[in-house]
Amino acid sequence: MDSIEKTQALQYHATGRPGKIEVIPTKPHSTQHDLSLAYSPGVAEPCLEIQKNQTEAYKYTAKSNLVAVISNGTAVLGLGDIGALSGKPVMEGKGLLFKIFADIDVFDIEVDTKEVDKFVETVKTIAPTFGGINLEDIKAPECFEIERRLKEELDIPVMHDDQHGTAIISAAGLLNALELNGKKIEEIKVVVNGAGAAAISCARLYLTLGVKKEHLIMCDSKGVIRNDRKDLNSEKQEFATDTPLQTLQEALVGADLFLGLSVADILTEEMIQSMGNDPIVFALANPNPEISYEKAIHSRPDIIFATGRSDYPNQINNVLGFPYIFRGALDVQAKGINEEMKLAAVYALARLTKEPVPEKVKMAYNDPSIAFGRNYIIPKALDVRLISRIAPAVARAAITSGIARKTITDWEAYQEQLEKRIGEDDRLMRRMTGKAKTDPKRIVFAEGADIKVLLAIQEIVTEKIAHPILIGNTTEIENLKKQLHLKIDELTIFDPAVEKEKIREYTQAYYKLRQRKGITAEQAEELMHNSNFIGLMMVESGDGDGLISGIHSDYRHVLRAAKDIIGLRECCKYAVGMHIVTHKKGTYFLADTTVNSHPSADTLESVTVLTYEAVKQFNVEPIIAVASYSNFGEYHLGSPAQIQEAIEVLHRKYPEIIVDGEMSASVAFNKELRKKRYPFSPLADKDVNTIIFPNLSSGSIALGILQELGSNEIIGPVLLGLKKPVHILQMGCSVRDIVYMTTLAVTDAQKEKPVDMCRL
Repeated sequence: MDSIEKTQALQYHATGRPGKIEVIPTKPHSTQHDLSLAYSPGVAEPCLEIQKNQTEAYKYTAKSNLVAVISNGTAVLGLGDIGALSGKPVMEGKGLLFKIFADIDVFDIEVDTKEVDKFVETVKTIAPTFGGINLEDIKAPECFEIERRLKEELDIPVMHDDQHGTAIISAAGLLNALELNGKKIEEIKVVVNGAGAAAISCARLYLTLGVKKEHLIMCDSKGVIRNDRKDLNSEKQEFATDTPLQTLQEALVGADLFLGLSVADILTEEMIQSMGNDPIVFALANPNPEISYEKAIHSRPDIIFATGRSDYPNQINNVLGFPYIFRGALDVQAKGINEEMKLAAVYALARLTKEPVPEKVKMAYNDPSIAFGRNYIIPKALDVRLISRIAPAVARAAITSGIARKTITDWEAYQEQLEKRIGEDDRLMRRMTGKAKTDPKRIVFAEGADIKVLLAIQEIVTEKIAHPILIGNTTEIENLKKQLHLKIDELTIFDPAVEKEKIREYTQAYYKLRQRKGITAEQAEELMHNSNFIGLMMVESGDGDGLISGIHSDYRHVLRAAKDIIGLRECCKYAVGMHIVTHKKGTYFLADTTVNSHPSADTLESVTVLTYEAVKQFNVEPIIAVASYSNFGEYHLGSPAQIQEAIEVLHRKYPEIIVDGEMSASVAFNKELRKKRYPFSPLADKDVNTIIFPNLSSGSIALGILQELGSNEIIGPVLLGLKKPVHILQMGCSVRDIVYMTTLAVTDAQKEKPVDMCRL
């Protein structure tokens, strides 16, 4: 990694609470009575129940949702044998993925031994703590023996994801690829390059699916694995062949499938051209595949190609499997993960790929054409349906194969429960980032010579989110780049001292725009010394697609200039400030939090409609509550009266908007209370995700409380209502805030034209 990326990676793990995971209490604990239930004497009761029946641990403890991620650090990612403790950040990262994709809690366990017997004994000793065990980053061939013994000797799910994750995901892709090219699995010739844990497991699963053993050739760094070789371990001997072929190049002639789990650039275009018709090539070496995507696609038009990378079609990614496989296994208290459960995951993934793709997924990848075909043989990692398709399939297989302790009878309710487990949380920004990267736009940064901006630019450029244009002194910016050790190639800097002709153009254009609004030619020239005015004129003139400012600028001054230069959309009377709050329960949209201090009923109507439009653009169905200190007509003066008037207008003019008020925050967020007390409300049986505040004070206070006291991530402020994307950051914003707001500016700029609700 470059030095700046190393620094950012280290800061990411060290900033705030070190590491990536924590333990949070799930029961009340604020009173002495609570503590007496949590610990002594109350805790004795569940202990005694578990003593009578060990399976009661699933009922009274966290065992039912707790997985151990266990490693000895002998095969950590691409780092090799770096030791148990050195691999801990990776194990914490795996824990994070379990949590965000499947709501599974994790303890990471680093076992400092390379001896199989000691490792197995250690895991067996601590196993009662857990509902499942995910073995991770253990080198071959020891990993095979460790997993085999633990599966035999424990009565909980055990899976070495490095082996089975890749096998399950690639097998689903293989089934779909074969359906597309019309070949039968029992007839295809398969060449596997690499003979490590993942390759062995893939080969075994492919045989289970129907590949003939005599049609499979495995290669390692020394060539084809043949019976006459004397250097083979027991796993390699399982795939030894009597073929006269000796090299990968020879083996590939006429082959139907190449599976690579080896090293970069070992495959050539000529090798692919020697394969049979409609070849399937899975080049899964990371971070660089056995052949680049560009070369593979260039080699022949009939290829179906997949890699492990997210920036190309058909990503074979383990995160499509392990969170959901363990989710299904835990939910039926399975005694293990058997072949039936793995095959169920394979077929569930293959089936999901052929379902119509949700708009959320298409938006995340900015590709409305995503559909089952050569460039889509496996679901996308951000597909929200994965948990509700794979986990039930795995759970069913566990039940029917007799390995489950618990039976599920209401599968529809179970699927609904799964969908609620993960909510929206930060998947929203992952979708928006994916969308931005498909068509980066030119985003102008008015405060280019700022450390936070430059650190954000490094990430923005690396991730290919936008094409940044920095306004500032070239020498100052370049010096900061050197001080920060930034590696930003072809950075576009607009230096006002150099770009004098452009400044004259912007000055004349601004004067023409505002000469009948009280601006003189002299004032226009003076204002063009201000980087915010320069940036706004760049966007207005088409030299940029959006603007980011506010780190050192007054919010209201920049907003006023933006309304003067960019202007409000034709159907908008007001601008609106919105924040996005991501929480474990979901994503919430709050407005107005930055612009309108004492809104009238007319303003509240505009705020609601603009917020509705904005939330829809995130592909979320807005359920809107207009908040107050009163509920449905309790008071008839002040802000409640204005809300009542606005609600009446909204219901009459915009029947498609699901909105109601006035209501207190407790009523807004308590669906059961609404259903009981206010069944007439259109929100009665719905989960509110959008809050409109009665004034700026309440919005700002609520936002500040959420920022300081809650375990929330706050994104914003998102400025709504302008003709072009302009986002004004708040002083004290983080580098992450700048990246997020740039992402939103890009996705906003990607829209050809906003859809105006012209009834305002």
